[in-house]
Amino acid sequence: MSATIKDVAKLAGVSISTVSRVINNSKPVSPEVRRKVIDAIDELGYKPNQVARSLVTKKSNLIGVIVTDIGNSYIAQMIRGIEEVGRMYNYDILLSSSYGSPKTEMKFAELLRSKQVEGIILISETINKEVIAQIEGFNIPFVYLNKFYRILNLPSVSIDNYEAGTMMTRYLLELGHQNILYITSNEDQSGSVEEYKIKGYKNAMRESGKDELILSTEDCTIEDGYNVGDTLRRLMEQKGVTATFCCQDEIAIGLINYCYDNNIKVPEDISICGYGDTKIASVYRPGLTTIKEPYYDIGAVAIRRIIKELEGEKIEENNTLLPIQMIERESCKGI
Repeated sequence: MSATIKDVAKLAGVSISTVSRVINNSKPVSPEVRRKVIDAIDELGYKPNQVARSLVTKKSNLIGVIVTDIGNSYIAQMIRGIEEVGRMYNYDILLSSSYGSPKTEMKFAELLRSKQVEGIILISETINKEVIAQIEGFNIPFVYLNKFYRILNLPSVSIDNYEAGTMMTRYLLELGHQNILYITSNEDQSGSVEEYKIKGYKNAMRESGKDELILSTEDCTIEDGYNVGDTLRRLMEQKGVTATFCCQDEIAIGLINYCYDNNIKVPEDISICGYGDTKIASVYRPGLTTIKEPYYDIGAVAIRRIIKELEGEKIEENNTLLPIQMIERESCKGI
């Protein structure tokens, strides 16, 4: 049978309320009495009831995290950053996967509140205004992470996608490419991250006096990249396209697969770059030149932001922007 707080009080020769003060650090206790209580706790192996303790201290040391699917590699990297930094500051996480269901997101938000989490990180791939309003109503620190959409008035962590789009396009221009195709999967969605990437691409092309050329796919999978291969080949012949900037690594990998199957050499015949720096980008051949989205750092900074807020530190910016890093590999070359 596990030890109780009563057993600790008896062994230490103090009252139950004194043991409670030592455990919760709620009121001053003399060093001698504190030592007796701690020794009794160690000897008995007493484990305080965390739920009851949180009711007294108003601190659960729990951060709730709602994700679309822990099976997504980029989400797994974010979770790792959240978990490791949380552990450094003595916070544990409660993790729930919604699989993209708005109803499930709302259900888990309520569940996390019932567990008295001190903050919530929502990692989503759609915009669920109801669950956002619900979590904001909890009046606890909240960070919203979304790979595909931005809501400017919500605390978030990301890179500057406009600057990243500009940087990659300038890189291709500096390699000597003049006819650069941008492949997008979300061109017409207002508030999407794609808006910023496309503006960055257009800005760099306009600066250099080159014509814009944008191609849309249905989604951002490897299959979608493969399926636009025929269109790319026509554009190479008709428009003289020598480089393609893909909005996601998966599209770029699919396009490289198409090129391999159709005797188009990468990067000799066409340079291809991506966006994200997913794990496959570095192991695929040729290695994919891409913009790195620092998913681990995004998760780490998100939970650190929540902890700072819990500790009463002033948070200046709503959206924390991380440094942009371009990864040069073998899929692009100068002409």
